[in-house]
Amino acid sequence: MTTTTRSEDANEGTDGLGRAGGLVDGFAIDTDPDRIDVGLVHHWLSTDAFWALGRSRDLVERSMRGSLNFGVYGPDGAQVAYARVVTDRATFAWLCDVYVDPAHRGRGLGVRLATAVRDHLAPYELKRTLLATLDAHELYAKVGFVPVADPTMLMVLSAER
Repeated sequence: MTTTTRSEDANEGTDGLGRAGGLVDGFAIDTDPDRIDVGLVHHWLSTDAFWALGRSRDLVERSMRGSLNFGVYGPDGAQVAYARVVTDRATFAWLCDVYVDPAHRGRGLGVRLATAVRDHLAPYELKRTLLATLDAHELYAKVGFVPVADPTMLMVLSAER
């Protein structure tokens, strides 16, 4: 998989050409926001991602504008997966909206995507990168995520007050 990370800070944590990995089976990961298929990501999230069912196109677009976006692209260039990271690039990041097209699941793309995110964020030396998952604990553990040591220190302000 070619792991390409192109963005306003593409040279950070890469080989200077924006690449963070080598070629394996023709898949590429890219942070170029112009390459993201917004309509496809909206479709995936709003119709198949249990955490985002019914999410409006406007909300997807706004969330993408405020985030670092990762797309996974097949050998034919079509987008096959997505993830976004909300971060200040200094102290904190939140990995969210990780989605792999059902036709491409079972190939390790989720682990590769989470690894690319981790590696892209590494140069920032963030104090904490969080994620929330209902059913993919084993996948994220392969990349180094662990359960929160003291979940009582975390709190949430929910719109569902």
